[in-house]
Order: sequence, then C-alpha cells, then structure tokens
Amino acid sequence: MKTPPLSLYVHIPWCVQKCPYCDFNSVGQKAAIDYHQYIQALLQDLSVDLTTYHLNHAQRKLHSIFIGGGTPSLFPAKFIKNLIEGIKKLIEFESDIEITMEANPGTFEAERFVGYKTAGITRMSIGVQSFNDEKLHSLGRIHSSQEAKVAINKATSLFERTNIDLMHGLPNQSVHEALDDLKQAIALNPQHLSWYQLTIEPNTVFGYNPPTLPNENILWSIFEQGNELLTQAGYVQYETSGYSKPDFQCQHNLNYWRFGDYLGIGCGAHGKITVQNHIIRTQKLKKPKGYLNPQQDFLANSRKVTLEEQPFEFFMNRFRLLEPCPKQDFLDYTDAKLAAIQTPIQAAIDKNLIQDRDNTWQITNHGKLFLNDLLTLFL
Repeated sequence: MKTPPLSLYVHIPWCVQKCPYCDFNSVGQKAAIDYHQYIQALLQDLSVDLTTYHLNHAQRKLHSIFIGGGTPSLFPAKFIKNLIEGIKKLIEFESDIEITMEANPGTFEAERFVGYKTAGITRMSIGVQSFNDEKLHSLGRIHSSQEAKVAINKATSLFERTNIDLMHGLPNQSVHEALDDLKQAIALNPQHLSWYQLTIEPNTVFGYNPPTLPNENILWSIFEQGNELLTQAGYVQYETSGYSKPDFQCQHNLNYWRFGDYLGIGCGAHGKITVQNHIIRTQKLKKPKGYLNPQQDFLANSRKVTLEEQPFEFFMNRFRLLEPCPKQDFLDYTDAKLAAIQTPIQAAIDKNLIQDRDNTWQITNHGKLFLNDLLTLFL
C-alpha cells in the first residue's frame, strides 16, 4: 500500500447555542472557555498521534488543515495563531498548504477576520445556511441575512478562498425561496459553495420533533434548477454537495474523498491513517470535560479497517467525487485486489451507475442520483 497525502482535522466543539438540525459533536457555550487550555490539549493530542503512528520520522508533511466545529470563530485570533504555530513546530507543512477555518456570522467581528488571516488561515468557510431571516430563525441560527452578507464580503476581501455553506429543502421552503437563497449566495461571488439538502438526523431537536419538509417534487425542482443556476454562474460541481469556480475546490475535502489520510484532534474528532499496510480509524473523546482531563487518554477508540471493509470504505468516499476514479488508486490505497470487486463493479456497470473507461471508473449521472444504491453493491 502506498502512503496517501496527509491532512489534519481540528475540532472545536463549542457553539453559542446548538442548532436543532445539528448532529455534529457540538455543545452550547454555558461558561467561559479556557482557550489556552484547549489549544494546549489539541497540540498534545497531535503530538501523541504523531508518536503513536510513527509520523515523526516518516517525513510526511501536512497537505491541509481544517478547523471545524462547533464554532471555531468563538476563539480569538491569537489562539488560532498559537494553534497553527504549534502544529507547525510538530510537523512540517507542504509549501502550498490549505488552512480552512469555519466561521459563524453570528460571532463575526471584522477585526477578528483580519487576525485570522494574520494567524495563517488561507480559506474561510462561512456557515450561512439561508439568507431568509424567517428560515434562519426556524433553523436556530443566531445571525441575520444582513450579518451574513457583511461577513462574507469581509472574508472575500481578505482570504484567498472563501466558501459559503448553504442549505436547501428547509422547513416549508418553496422552490422560489430556495433559488432566491442560491441567487443571493452567487451574487456574493465566493470561490466555493457547499450547497446541500437538509436531512433530519436522529438525536437532534428536529429528529424528536420533525418539521414539515418540502416533498420530493419540490426537492427535485430545487436541485435541478439550482444546479443550472450554479453552472450558468461558472461553478463546477466536483462532488455531491460541492461547487467551485475552476481550480478552487476544497483541497482538504478532496483528500477525504480521494481516500487520503487525516489525523483528527479535538473533542470527538475522527481520523484515518495508513500505517504499515493497515488502515486505522480513530475517534477522540467527545466531551470537553473528559478530553481536557490530564488523567485520561485523548483516544476514545481505534480500529483497523478489515480487508473485507476496504472496498466499501474506498468507494463510499471516491464516488462522492464526479471526477474519474483511477483504478490504480484502489490498488495503491487499499490492500484489496481488483478480483475482489469484479462482481459489484460489473453490477454497477449493468445498472448504468458507473462506466468502465480502461484505467478509470466514472460515476454516471444516473449513479449520482442513486449513490446509495451504488454503494450498497460493495457491502
């Protein structure tokens, strides 16, 4: 097995308040956060991982960093600067490293964005979800449409790359409302748009008390017309929910979907690392109290991905991307053989879910619409 590119995911779990649709590992901020303590714990967590997986001597450099949450923009810029400088002391960066940070317009302050840029952030991802104030209220968001626009304009003026997170299929949302959200996002001219459908997840407020969502006909109209709007505006769909201007894809997400490696540090963070011909999945302790307890390990659990699981895990990621999948990547980044997937690959071809193009597999337009059916073939 070859060693894929290495990324780092950093999880900051705190939010001003938890949104009713959110099933991420996040907690409402009920008391003052000890920023310094958490940054030091993150760096110690990374140091342990680098030692555990023998990365200190493997000469592997970081391809990208993604600081997500929660709401990382709750942390003042000087602590983000300390974090990035601390990471760089522990592991070398690629010369063109992409460093993304998520921000919430409700915690936006203009001077903070300047500070984040100085700290080393190269890509800002703004969690907007909607430009309709009524919809924002129903989603439990703490910002207004106008605040979101101010934050986005500031971000696009400062950072090399800016992303807008936008949802569709919101409670009682019409086609017109969804497309109006999208038009407002496009008018702000970000280099990247993450445009995804709201789904109701278990163990969330919406899971316990589901709102009325648009029916399938409305959802299809939103997607079909929205996709056309994005194409006309010069955005290219490169993964299931990712649209970018040419050459502005999120490099961190590309590494995920190409079955790259990533360390996960912070509360509940997940990781995947290839070590000595084994693929290891990790998860850190979820609760800040346990994670910050010096008497406990950061690691909640880890497991080796079995040979039988590897094809599904590979294609679950790879077929999110619309680019052709080189067959050689499957051979390089898993321990499985092509013979082991001959039956599901042929079934996928017969069902017009993928095309076989000599050295690559290409997901079809039909396959994009029935991705779950495609992936089920590899179980």
